Amino acid sequence: MRRSILRATFCMLGATAACGPAASACTNFLITTGASADGSTMITYAADSHVLYGELYYTPARSHLPGEMLKVYEWDTGKYLGEIEQVPQTYTVVGNMNEHQVAIGETTWGGRKELKDPEAIMDYGSLMYIGLQRARTARELIQVITDLVAKCGYYSSGESMSISDPSEVWIFEIISKGKEDKGAVWVARKIPDGYISGHANNPRIRQFPLNDPDTLYAPDVISFARKMGYYDGPDEEFSFADAYGPLDYGAVRFCDSRVWCMFRRAAPSQDFPADWVKGVDGAEPLPLWIKPDKKLSVRDVMELMRDHFEGTELDMTKDIGAGPYDLPYRWRPLTWKVEGQEFLNERATSTQQTGFSFVTQSRSWLPDPIGGVLWFGVDDTYSTVYVPMYCGINSVPHSFAVGTGTFHDFTWDSAFWTFNFVSNYAYLRYSDMIQDIQIVQRELEGKFLADQPRVDAAAKALFERSPELAVDYLTDYSVEQGDSTVARWRKLGEHLIYKYLDGNVKDEHGNVKHPGYPASWYERVAAATGEHLRMKKLPTEKEPEDPAEVAERLASGILKLLDARGMHTNGETRSKIEECKDVEKLQRWLIQAAKIETPEALFAEG
Repeated sequence: MRRSILRATFCMLGATAACGPAASACTNFLITTGASADGSTMITYAADSHVLYGELYYTPARSHLPGEMLKVYEWDTGKYLGEIEQVPQTYTVVGNMNEHQVAIGETTWGGRKELKDPEAIMDYGSLMYIGLQRARTARELIQVITDLVAKCGYYSSGESMSISDPSEVWIFEIISKGKEDKGAVWVARKIPDGYISGHANNPRIRQFPLNDPDTLYAPDVISFARKMGYYDGPDEEFSFADAYGPLDYGAVRFCDSRVWCMFRRAAPSQDFPADWVKGVDGAEPLPLWIKPDKKLSVRDVMELMRDHFEGTELDMTKDIGAGPYDLPYRWRPLTWKVEGQEFLNERATSTQQTGFSFVTQSRSWLPDPIGGVLWFGVDDTYSTVYVPMYCGINSVPHSFAVGTGTFHDFTWDSAFWTFNFVSNYAYLRYSDMIQDIQIVQRELEGKFLADQPRVDAAAKALFERSPELAVDYLTDYSVEQGDSTVARWRKLGEHLIYKYLDGNVKDEHGNVKHPGYPASWYERVAAATGEHLRMKKLPTEKEPEDPAEVAERLASGILKLLDARGMHTNGETRSKIEECKDVEKLQRWLIQAAKIETPEALFAEG
C-alpha cells in the first residue's frame, strides 16, 4: 500500500469490489510448512498508512446470475474504474483470507512511472479481494489475478504480493505495461519448503529459472523489458527487480532493511551484515529466501512483526530521536534537510501508522473452516493484540467490523480507536508504559494460543456432526474474543491514564512518585544547554554547610554539654559521639544530653 485519501469501505454484498485506502509502506513475511513449528503456512501483512482506518472486512459467499457484472473501485481512493463479469459462485472472505484458507498480502514498490495505465480497470486492492472470492488455491489465485489484468488491464504501480494456501507459499510481483500495452508483466516464485521470505516495498525477485514448475511468469516479461530499453542481456541473466524497479538508497534503507532485520532474527547463525541496507558499494543483495535456524511458531511470527531494529546498528531506541524514554518511533516526514544536507529517520516493521496487520495460519490437516486462522490486530504491531478469526466464520466482532467507526470520529466502540488511544498515550513515556502494555498483550495472546487446541478439537467434533454447527461455534468464539479484547484494552487505557497522570508514576499502593528523567537524559540535556539551565546562588544566599562540619560541631557541643553537667565521658562513649556522621541522630543526642543521668543513657534510643 502507498497512499490514501478516503477511508476503507468494503462492499459486502458482492455488487461491487472491495475498496479502501492504501498505505505509504507495508511489510510481509512468508513462512512455508517446513519452516513452521506446526506444519502450517503463514504470511504476515502490516497495512501502514497515516489515513487508513483499520477494520476487519467480511464478504459472505454468494451465487450470482448469468450476465451479472461487478463494479470495480480503486481500493486506494474509491475511484470508479469500470466493471467486469461476475463469476457464478464467490467464496467467503474474512479480512485477507478466504474460506479455503487461501490468504494474500501486499507491499507497493512503485517502479517505473511510465508504466501506468490510467484506462485499466483492475487495481491491486481489487485484484486481492476479488481474487480471494474466486480462488481455492494459491496457484489458482495467481491465475485469477493474471487473467484479470490480461483482460482488463492493470491500473496500479509495481506490487509484491504474498499468496498462500495450506500447502504452498508464493511471492508474486507485478507491474503494468503502460497505456500503450494493455496488461502487466509479472513473475511468481514458490518459496521452497523449509524456507522463509519477506518483502517490504521493494521488488525482491531478480534472476529466476525459465523452466521450473514452481516459477511462473508472463510470456513477455523479458521481451517487454527489451522493447522498453530496460534490459539487453541474455534471458537467463534477466532480473525482474532491476528492470522494473531500479534501486535507490531509500529502497534499501527504508524497505529492504525490514527484511534484513527479520532474516537476522530468524537466522542469527547466518550473521547477515548491514552493508546492503546501508548502501555500501559492492554489497550483495539480500537472498530471496533463507532457512531459519529453528522452525517458527505462530507466536514467533507475531514477534517478528514487532521490531524497531533492536540490537542492531539501526536500533531506533538508541539515537537522540528516541528521547528520554527510548521511543522507537519518528514522526514523519522520513527525511529532512539541515543546511542543505538531507538526513533520515529509520523505517522499521513496527510503526505508528499501521491501520491493521495480521498473521495467517493455514493448516492442511484440518477442515477449511477450522484450519484457517487470521490472527488479526489493529494499530501499531508492537502494541497490538492478535486475535484469532477463523476463516469459516459468518460474522465478525462489532468492534472490528466495517461501519463501527470512521477515521474522523473517535468512539470507544471501535477497536481501531481504542488501541490507538493506548498506544498514543504510551508514546509519552514509552519505556515505562510499554511494559504495562506487554503484560496484558501477552496475557491475552497467550490465552488464545493455549486455548487453540481445545477450540480446534471442539470445532472438529462439531464439524463431523454438522459443518454448520462448527461454523456457528467458531463464529461465537471469534466474535467473543474480539469484543472482549477491545473491552480489556479500554480498561488498560484507563489504568495508564491513572498510573501516569501528569508525568508522575503511581506505585502499587497508589502513592504518587516523581521518578524524573533517566540519568542519561539529564546528562544529554546538561551537555546541550551548557550554562543555560545550571542552578546558581544569589549574592545574598549562603552556601549550605558541609554535613561533615555540621556533624563535627554537634558532636563537640554534646561533649561540652555533658562536661558542663559534670558527666565525664570515657573513651568508648567519646569515640562513639565523635565518629557519628548522622546529623539527625546527633541533633537528637544533643537534646537528650540535657536530660540524661549518665552518658551511656544517650544511646538508649539509638
